[in-house]
Amino acid sequence: MEAKYTRQEVLTKAKELASMMAETEEVDFFKKAEKQINEHLRVQELIAQIKKLQKEAVNLKHYNKSEALKQTEAKIDELQDEIEQIPLVQEFQQSQVDVNDLLQMVSNTITKKITEEIITSMGGDVLRGTTTKNPLIQDHC
Repeated sequence: MEAKYTRQEVLTKAKELASMMAETEEVDFFKKAEKQINEHLRVQELIAQIKKLQKEAVNLKHYNKSEALKQTEAKIDELQDEIEQIPLVQEFQQSQVDVNDLLQMVSNTITKKITEEIITSMGGDVLRGTTTKNPLIQDHC
């Protein structure tokens, strides 16, 4: 069997698909939500505080300051909880899930189609997921 497409042709089609996906409602909403997050002062303040405390936590862990580390981690958790209560952040997180779902759906569809093509081209049984006919199974169709 001779190859019908080169790797480069497949990559070109993948780039076309990526461009199409970048123009979906899910990605558009994600971009808008991320822009709003980046412009939201309170969210940015909280992120900066969390980053500072995370650096502090790394140092405390390094110097085995376990009690101070617990307090710092508790403060980080409080700030993360506060961020997650902001409706805009919740919308952004949902948009991340939606974009990821789209990516997974496309990936799963490609995987399934490739598997079906392999099975079919080898004379196998798609329903059974086998690439060759099993001589022990009698088809009485």
